Amino acid sequence: MKLQMHSIRFDADVKLLDFIQKKANKLDTFYDRIIDGEVFLRLDNDVQNENKIVEIKLNIPGTQLFAKERSKSFEAASDLAIQALRKQLKKYKEKNFVY
Repeated sequence: MKLQMHSIRFDADVKLLDFIQKKANKLDTFYDRIIDGEVFLRLDNDVQNENKIVEIKLNIPGTQLFAKERSKSFEAASDLAIQALRKQLKKYKEKNFVY
């Protein structure tokens, strides 16, 4: 799956981008008609520990799925976002499955 990565207010490490790409590629096993996606990595200005935000948009035929998660690390936030997208994909697939 083709993902566009955007890191806002910082430069993302190649290892982080590869990690997110690898995790997102596993979504193809749940729904094989994903067109493409966009990932936004943000650093929040809060002093809180959970200041890393990951937003993922997936384009699939007929609609767009979106997940936004916040955590202490980008890896944890991307795991949570991809998990949320996995649930959305399963729900979408069940709802729109033609027998």
